[in-house]
This record gives sequence, C-alpha cells and structure tokens, in this order.
Amino acid sequence: MKVAVALVPRIGLGPGRTDTLNHCSPDGDCALVATVANGKRPPGRGMLAAVFNGPGDVEVKEVPTPKIGSGEVLVEVGANTLCGTDVRILRGEKTAGISPPTVLGHEFAGRVAVVGDGVVGYQVGTPVAMAPIVPCRRCFYCQQDMENTCENRKAMGEEIDGGLSQFVRVPAAAVQAGCLFAAREDLPPEQLALAEPLSCCVYGQRRSRVGLDDTVVVMGGGPIGFFHVQLALLAGARTVIVSEPSQRRRDFATALGARFVVDPTSEDLSGVVAEATHGRGADAVIICIGLPGLVTQSFELARKGGRVNVFAGPSGEGRADIPFDLIHYNELEITGSSGSRRSDFEVALRLIESGRVKADQMVTHRFPLKEAVQAINAAAGGQGVKVAVMP
Repeated sequence: MKVAVALVPRIGLGPGRTDTLNHCSPDGDCALVATVANGKRPPGRGMLAAVFNGPGDVEVKEVPTPKIGSGEVLVEVGANTLCGTDVRILRGEKTAGISPPTVLGHEFAGRVAVVGDGVVGYQVGTPVAMAPIVPCRRCFYCQQDMENTCENRKAMGEEIDGGLSQFVRVPAAAVQAGCLFAAREDLPPEQLALAEPLSCCVYGQRRSRVGLDDTVVVMGGGPIGFFHVQLALLAGARTVIVSEPSQRRRDFATALGARFVVDPTSEDLSGVVAEATHGRGADAVIICIGLPGLVTQSFELARKGGRVNVFAGPSGEGRADIPFDLIHYNELEITGSSGSRRSDFEVALRLIESGRVKADQMVTHRFPLKEAVQAINAAAGGQGVKVAVMP
C-alpha cells in the first residue's frame, strides 16, 4: 500500500464555535463556503481523503470538497471506524460494487456542515450518524423488509464516496430514505460511528432469535463478537460462551459478561458447551469469523432445534462441508445475515445513546486521517478492538 499526504486547513464545526456555512445557491451549487471565527475564508476548496485506487493501493491526498445539490447534505466527518469489509476491499477480496477510485469508509459520524435546498429535519451543526446502505425502496426485497439485500442498493464507501475524508456528501436518495440519523449532542463521534457495525449485529440477533434463558455460542472474539455478547445478554441469554484464540480478547469478552471463554486451539469447545448445557447443546450459535470450517463445527455445537447464524462474510471460496444428517435429524435452523436495515440502525444508535451497549469501551485505537493507511493496517492486524480514524 502507498500513502501520499497533503495537509489542508480544517474547518471546525464543534458546539459553541462561531463558524457559519451557506445553503445552496440558486443554481444548485452547494460548494462549501465558510467564514471562520477570525473572519478569513479557508484557502482553496480541498479536503483530505483516503482514496482507494485498487487492491493494495490507497492514497491519502487532497481532493475537491464535495459539492452538494438540492436535497443533499454535506457532513463534516468526526470519526470513521474501520471494519473487516474495508480490509477485504483493500485486499481485493471484495469487488462487488467497488469502482476505483473511491473514498473508503462506511462506519462514520459527524456534524451537518451544509444543508441543500429542500432538505428538512437537519440543521448545521447537528450531530449525525449514517446507515450506509441506500435502498431503492421499490424492488421486491425492499417491499419484503429486506432492504439490506436491495436489488438496486448503493453503499457509502463503495459505490458512493465514504467517510475516510474530512467531508462526505450524503446523496438525496439517502436523505429522502432517512439514512441520516440525528444523534445525541454529548457523545463522541467514534462512539456514534459504531452504530453501523452494531446495527448489523442487531439484525443478526433478530435472525438468531436469541431469547430468555438461552445458551449462546459466539465464535470469534472481535468487535462483532463483542457486540453479539452484549446483545445476547440484553435479550436475556442465561449463558454466553465465546470461542477466541487471543487471551487479550478472551479477557475482554469476560469483562463484557461472557460466562465461559474458550481457546479453540488448545481447549475442547464442544466439551465446554456440553457441560454448560447438560449435554444438549447451544440454543444459538453465531459465527463471527469468516472461516468456512466453523460452519461445520457450529452444527455440532447446536442442540436439537437450535439456530445457527452465519454472520461473518466468508474468506476464500466460502465453501464448507455441510453435515446434512445433523440438519435433518436435529432439525437445525440455519440463517445468514448480511448488513442491516434502517430500522436496525436506529435501534443500534439508541442502544449506544442509552449506554446499554458499551460503545465507550470498544474504540481502543485512534489515528488522524493523514495516517489512514496505518490505521487500516492496525485494523487488519487485529490491534486493539476497534480502530477509529479522526479527521
């Protein structure tokens, strides 16, 4: 990967500042025009962004600040957290919907900087977080409450320039669909940005139907696994078991409330599950690592009538040997979950705002935007729990 850095002045929009920003001009040109506290206009209209040029190639460089049109909103990014999807895009493992050059980042939050003509419900300075999937709201799947699988979906950080930048343009279709959510004033943006990955877990929990007195196995102690631990306990699960090789992450899972943590490289996960469930098996198993081999193992961990959710996107060809007899005789329910819906995002945001999900403990590493490549490498290397880029 390469990085080229060109620093540009930053326009702050924090609470209590005297910055003012314009609305759209009559011709629809909503280019950023700011008057800062010292009365001087910022030199130029450039901003810093992490641009994906192709597999293994990211440049942090100055690009034009987006111009917004009628119905659109410009957001000053406060934080963009990184996830495995960003890493898969960089490695060339995820190509669908990716058209380089594009600005990466789909987990972001910030403040409204400019409001386009015809936009209601948002004011300059309002803290916001965004559900990155923009559904068409017309196709068969949108009509079936499956907008996360929309036939015409577009996503921030993929088809649309995303949040690894100082400013991001929210398209009119996203504004009209209600993808941009106003958030609480007093929470830091890196916590609000976590509403996106949490929303995916909210959707996965719905698919898993975790309920009162359940025993839940979470396979993988990364950020997603940690969210699933917290959500399962909120849903009333009696016992949560986490399978994770890293001692540091097992300790973190224990601190979040997991009753048992298992190192699958040296301990018998099946034995731990059997002992915790009197030999029956888990009510729900959630696979949070994209290793196809875990699918087969998960079927062996579930009780008769148990549920298995393939949450993580697969690596490689994504093929696994399926024990057909276990599905048949044990009457297992197998589900997948991909992304989330706007309704899930709103639930996730409110969980963070209420403190019921411990978002404040999740972000362990912070990088400035000029070090976005280093931040991505840190996320890919599993450093900490969640990595945030702070423009």
